[in-house]
Amino acid sequence: MDRANGRLTVCFEDPFWIGIFERVINDKLYVAKVTFGSEPKDYEVYDFVKQNYFKLRYSPGVDVIEEARSISPKRRQREAKRQVAQKGIGTKSQIALQLQREEFKTERKLRSKEEKLEEAAKKFELRQQKKKERHRGRA
Repeated sequence: MDRANGRLTVCFEDPFWIGIFERVINDKLYVAKVTFGSEPKDYEVYDFVKQNYFKLRYSPGVDVIEEARSISPKRRQREAKRQVAQKGIGTKSQIALQLQREEFKTERKLRSKEEKLEEAAKKFELRQQKKKERHRGRA
């Protein structure tokens, strides 16, 4: 059976407030990053999640190994305190976001390369057409 787990972290990354959506499906971590701008209120975040959750573009999956062991309550409390005090994004989330950035970068490079080739072909055709017109004019 498939297991799914999701989490939203809202934090301040100078100069904007951002939201990091993390979801774990079948031991793979997927991450999406959203910029809120000014500090969002709870109801604004809730409305955003309701309206745009299924439109989010998640990064490629990163393997996650979760250990299913019982943890003492004191250890859980210490880990919760560490997570609250932690600044920035977890390392696995950073890796997933970096993969997403690289994916967008390669898509953008391919698109721009195709556009440059099309522009070069148009220029070549225009030069050939002008060449034929000049040739016809003298004959």
